[in-house]
Amino acid sequence: MALLRERSAAAPAPGRPAPARRYGLALAVLGVALAWSVHRLLPGVPMLTAAVVLGVVAAHLPRLRTRVRTTARPGLSYAGRRLMRAGIVLLGLRLAFDDVRALGWGTAAMAVGVVTCTLLGTWWLGRRLGLPGDQPLLIAVGYAVCGASAIGAVGEARGSDERDAATSVALVTLCGTLAIAVLPLLQGVLGLDDAEFGRWAGASVHDVGQVVATAQTAGGAALGEAVLVKLMRVALLAPIVAAVALGVRRGRGRAAGAPRVPLVPLFVVGFLAAVTLRSTGLLPKAALDTAHLAQELLLAAALFGLGSAVDLPALTRTGGRVAALGLCAWVTVAGLSYGGVLLVSG
Repeated sequence: MALLRERSAAAPAPGRPAPARRYGLALAVLGVALAWSVHRLLPGVPMLTAAVVLGVVAAHLPRLRTRVRTTARPGLSYAGRRLMRAGIVLLGLRLAFDDVRALGWGTAAMAVGVVTCTLLGTWWLGRRLGLPGDQPLLIAVGYAVCGASAIGAVGEARGSDERDAATSVALVTLCGTLAIAVLPLLQGVLGLDDAEFGRWAGASVHDVGQVVATAQTAGGAALGEAVLVKLMRVALLAPIVAAVALGVRRGRGRAAGAPRVPLVPLFVVGFLAAVTLRSTGLLPKAALDTAHLAQELLLAAALFGLGSAVDLPALTRTGGRVAALGLCAWVTVAGLSYGGVLLVSG
């Protein structure tokens, strides 16, 4: 009886995270606070980008890296997966069906074409380069759809290794951050007016925050067009994740006793429900603003957790191939988007 009472006292209360998980989650909260501070001091740096970078730094600081890889790992992994799901659901509240219709069929078709070609081309090249695990698919979906959020969603559907997801997030975040500085310099060279530049940024830059940071350099007209096109790409996340889940389900179905994977993951259903709710127009602006803030905080915590799983020494072993894939994917999505914008504008 004494032993039973001792075990009962040591067990965490239902619904409450275990002590090790709480430690990792507390570290993720600290990372979010630091990322928010960086964004406040340097508005051109999106909070989500800062969160990934800080996670990578935490994983390699001499006095902190041991705890990040041991006692804090359960909580950081929980943030990278579970909080990512919640953030993706709330991301749906940024998109309404009227926004998609407002783009016009030409721009919508351009966005679908860019996503499809970038996804398939990058995935194929990554496999040809021999990248391990799910890295080819995760990098491809990150470039094609919406950066780290898409990587987290597809990684969840496939049950990808955390290190594959972390490497993919680091690469996509790096290129998206470079786009903030590079794309505005090319607007005049490529002969794009503000609206065209906004559509180009929305179709080619990866993360929503990076799109905003890139397009706002050309003014309000560019920013509005960029966000609409970007959200169209975000809307494609649901069918892509469903297709990935279907592929996993069929593959596991061939193995006796393998657990069945749901055709549409629950967080994707939540994402679509959030889009539908936003489309009704019932939510007041204050509620949408609160949801947007919660989404940013949840995704920042998730990306800090994923960033903390990056192992730079291990990354250097495939660094050349990863860098080659990232460069090719970046050129592909930028080139296809530019051509699509000119075609639609013409």
